[in-house]
Amino acid sequence: MADVKDLAEQLVNLTIKEANELAKVLEEEYDIKPAQAAVAVAGPAGGGEAGGGEEQTEFDVVLKSAGAKKIAVIKEVRGITGLGLKEAKELVDGAPGTVKEAVSKDEAEDIKSKLEEAGAEVELK
Repeated sequence: MADVKDLAEQLVNLTIKEANELAKVLEEEYDIKPAQAAVAVAGPAGGGEAGGGEEQTEFDVVLKSAGAKKIAVIKEVRGITGLGLKEAKELVDGAPGTVKEAVSKDEAEDIKSKLEEAGAEVELK
């Protein structure tokens, strides 16, 4: 049981770049499509928060659409996440997708405004 908890801890603490690499390995080696894995992982977390009456302190910044200025959005995503050009482009092309997870409200609002200025459609969860 301790091994399962350790694995869960490692998965929760993955960076976006590491999560992208994991998704790639799952698809290439095990024929598990990343979109299905993301839904399976995100499903329980979203439902659990809705039931609580506490104020939300951590937010996920979700890119819903790149909009008309895709190159500007890719540049912003690279600056925000530290991803390489290829990874940032894949994130933008694969929208909707999470740009940054578990950030403070101020940081989430700042990231949202930067991406919206670049022409993207963004949502905070």
